[in-house]
Amino acid sequence: MDDLELTWPEIEKAAREKRREIVLQGPDVDERISNGGLSPAIYSLTLLNYLEIIQCPSLTEIHEDVKHLTSLQSLILCRNKLASVPKVIGDLKSLKVLDLSVNDLTSLPVEIIQLKALNTLNVSCNRLRCLPEGLSQCTKLSTINFSKNEISCFPTDFYRLDLLSTLIASDNAIEELSGDVFKLSSLKNLDISNNKLTEIPSSLGDCSKLKEIDFKGNKLKDKRLEKMVNGCQAKSVLEYLRAGGARGPKGKPKHGEAKLDNADDAEQGGGGGGGRNADKKKRPQRKKKNNADEDEDELEELNKMVVRILHLSSNPDAFTIKVTEEVKDVRPYLVCCVVRGMILSRGNALKRFLLAQTKLHEDLCGRRTTATIATHDLQLLKSPLVYEARPPSQLKILSLGRKEMTAVELMRSLQLEADDQRKQKKRQNVSGLHKYLQLLDGKALYPCLVDAEGHVISFPPITNSEKTKMKKSTKELFLEVTSSTSLQTCKDVMDALIVKMAELNRQTVETKEEAGSDGEGAATGPEASDDGAATSGELVVQQVRTVDQDGNLKVVYPSKTDLSAELSNLTVVW
Repeated sequence: MDDLELTWPEIEKAAREKRREIVLQGPDVDERISNGGLSPAIYSLTLLNYLEIIQCPSLTEIHEDVKHLTSLQSLILCRNKLASVPKVIGDLKSLKVLDLSVNDLTSLPVEIIQLKALNTLNVSCNRLRCLPEGLSQCTKLSTINFSKNEISCFPTDFYRLDLLSTLIASDNAIEELSGDVFKLSSLKNLDISNNKLTEIPSSLGDCSKLKEIDFKGNKLKDKRLEKMVNGCQAKSVLEYLRAGGARGPKGKPKHGEAKLDNADDAEQGGGGGGGRNADKKKRPQRKKKNNADEDEDELEELNKMVVRILHLSSNPDAFTIKVTEEVKDVRPYLVCCVVRGMILSRGNALKRFLLAQTKLHEDLCGRRTTATIATHDLQLLKSPLVYEARPPSQLKILSLGRKEMTAVELMRSLQLEADDQRKQKKRQNVSGLHKYLQLLDGKALYPCLVDAEGHVISFPPITNSEKTKMKKSTKELFLEVTSSTSLQTCKDVMDALIVKMAELNRQTVETKEEAGSDGEGAATGPEASDDGAATSGELVVQQVRTVDQDGNLKVVYPSKTDLSAELSNLTVVW
């Protein structure tokens, strides 16, 4: 290409080195976008199999020349302002991953159904009203996320997606889940929370691989089922559906409903004896009804998740984090808190928690581009803490699972690992920490959280320190969320993390797993602190203050405006 001198340096480098991957993101790229589109030269990089363009609000369209990128396996175009997708998208026959999340799309071209190799489709956070008909022709689809749109129904052939294992359809306007849902035989994770469902078909119980479900935020007619749903009792919900739900097995009335009908018949037949017999039959039913109400009240109480806030004023030894001026131009926003009562010692509780954190990083945190979560064992922290920024050569950290090294050495090591991973797997998309290396491109200083002994315990958005790593024996957690976007972003992510922790704690209490049942060493000593979390699942969140270099207050988390999500089964005690 003779005109490469006129193109962007990233594109020049990719062409010169015959790279198969290119990542473009953020303000530096955004200001170069002209007339809503990318440099045309990018569509000449026919060797590309991974293209990622994120956080560019000036990007409103993808040119039809994208059809020339026939080697593409992953196309990530999230957090832009795309208003449409060209029909030629259907020509990308090798495409396996298509991420169009957080844009301004109101429709998808039907040509998407021509992507026979597609296994992951993410179109969340747009303004879509429907998905294309014929989606079942994408026979390899295993993950679909169309949350936070305006979709009211599934395509007619949707239930023929035999390999679909994850379906995230939350925050839409879906009114019905068809009884054909049982045909999704590979389904493992289902989220249809915050929609307009009034019923859940009992056939959902026939999805034998289903492990995680979320129907919260739907006004279900079956109030007992609704309480189970709000209590995050996936196992109980599925067992209830398999038993036929409120109508019992095979749609037959449950709990003596037929007897009530007989009693009514006797009463209508006349005669004093019949009426008296009817009354005798009705009285036990009233008793059963009262018992059922008591059971539902007990279930509702059991489902309640309690988060208790411990104020700074009641804890003179509470943590205070000093934030230096240097982080202003790097990653300026930080909120922290301490959580007690999280049960990690039982069964797979710790693994579930770490998986939930990963999922938040992928979704709400936008693959760490919007925010990053770090979790520490509080007992291994030496306060006071300082959040600062250092030159890469002066930032030394003992990162998780590695030896101590400077940030320069760590980033170089990760880059070499990423290159080796690409060569071995013969593809460009990589896993682990390698996915986040580009987030620090061009930064003269790197952010870090430092303890009283000068040890770096956190290096966002890359890694934590091995020194404060959580274990099954961890009783108290120190949580941090950092962001380059806004303080409110940090708070929203921390809110979501704490709510998820409360849900996981409730699940751990309900399943009654044994300590160490996953094959790892059991925790020593009592399983929880004196607040009774081992049996109640209650979390205690201690406020943490961040201040500037002069000691002026920046933020306290949580404040009265935090943790205010309208969840019927979450109680926050101040």
